[in-house]
This record gives sequence, structure tokens and C-alpha cells, in this order.
Amino acid sequence: MTDLFEEVEEQLRSDRYKQFARKALPWMLGIAALVLVAFLGYWGYDSYRNNQIAKASETYSAAMDAFVAGDRDKARQLWTEVSKSDAKAYKALSLMHLGAYAVEARKPADAVKLFDEAAEASPDAIIGDAARLKSAFQLLDTASLKELEGRLKPLMEEGRPYRVQAREALAFAKLNAGDLAGARGDFVLISQSLDAQQGAQARAQAAIGLIDSGSAKAVPPVVKAARALPPPMTVPPGAVIGPPPGAAPTQPQGPAAQ
Repeated sequence: MTDLFEEVEEQLRSDRYKQFARKALPWMLGIAALVLVAFLGYWGYDSYRNNQIAKASETYSAAMDAFVAGDRDKARQLWTEVSKSDAKAYKALSLMHLGAYAVEARKPADAVKLFDEAAEASPDAIIGDAARLKSAFQLLDTASLKELEGRLKPLMEEGRPYRVQAREALAFAKLNAGDLAGARGDFVLISQSLDAQQGAQARAQAAIGLIDSGSAKAVPPVVKAARALPPPMTVPPGAVIGPPPGAAPTQPQGPAAQ
């Protein structure tokens, strides 16, 4: 009798297992299919992204070669191509070059739009903040102080790569708006900042002297000249900054340097 009960119980367990398997199998297969689709999707996206970056790098490099060779139209065409790609760093850099063309053509509104697009596309603060600063420089003598403060104050936060340049731009904006006390305070900070380059410190000291002398008539030309200040340098991803050992220093020329 005991053997019979055990046999019946084993049969019931087997039936329950089969029933459970019939119910669970479709779910298990569905989960496995979802995992496979997710993996293939990620692999496909990663391959697509790497291909886009490689293609953008190649086209960007060709644009630089064309510009150096003097073929500005071809360089602009190639940078326009890269500006439409999904490779964020190269897209941002290309938009900045196109913005420089707009500056050269005296189209500040177009330049601001392109620099803002570059900042939005940028994957990091080095490129993004450079684009934001370039955009602010184009608005320095036309936008309201409130708008410029909104653009520049975030760039002045601790740890941002161009905080000294942003403070200098805001100081000139305050000077242009007639906020002499605010401008003077910013220029004093720049003149005493260990992060500021000698050129920035010299400009700050000159501006302090201008404010202290009461030469208000000289303010607009000074602010206009500030738009020509050397912008922060931006380089393509992976590029080596600085000339090779023993090479003479060179000055950047043309749109790429603006």
C-alpha cells in the first residue's frame, strides 16, 4: 500500500510540474526574447554610435586640412556636414567653426544661434562653456545686463573651466550698463586672481584705472574692444595641446581661432 501511495503522489507531482511548465514556458521564452532584443539593440546602437564618431572625426579632420590649405568654402561645407551628425563633440566643434564664419560675416545673431547650439550639443564643459562664452561675447554690447548675467554667472562657478574669462565678460557688461561699482569689484577680483592670465590682469587694471578716473566716455569703445578678446582654446577630442618640442609658438588664424 505504501508503494502505491508513493506512486500516486509522484504522479500528481509530475502532473503539477508539467502543468506549471506549460504555464511558465511562454513567459520564460518571452523574457529570454526580450533580453536578446535588448542586447542586440544595445550592440546595434553602440556600433552605430562608433561608426558615426569615426565618420565625423574623418570629415572634421578633412575640414581642418581644407581650411589650412586655404579652401574655406570646402571647409565650411564639411563642417556643416559634421554639424548634423550624432557625434556630439565633433558636432559642437563644427558648430563653433560655423559660428566663427558668422562672426566674420558680421552676423552676430547667426553666430549666437550657432554657438548656443554648440553648447547644447557639447558632451563636456570644456567645449560647452567655450561655446557659451563665445555666444556671450557676441551679445556683450547689445544684450541687457540681466540676460548677460543669466548667461555668464553659471560659467563663473567654482570648477568651471573659463570662470575667469566669464567674470571678465560680465565685468565689461556691467561697465557698459553703467554699474561701475559692480564692474570695479569684478575687475579687482580678476587683477588679484591666481587663475587669471597676465593679459586679463592687465585689462582689469586698465579698467579699474578707467573707472577711478571717471572716464565714462571711454566705456563703449572699451566694451566693444572686449569682443575681440582671445577666446578659450578648444581642440578636437584626443588632440594634443601645444606645439611639438622645439617648435616656435604660432597664433591661430581665421574662423577657427575666433
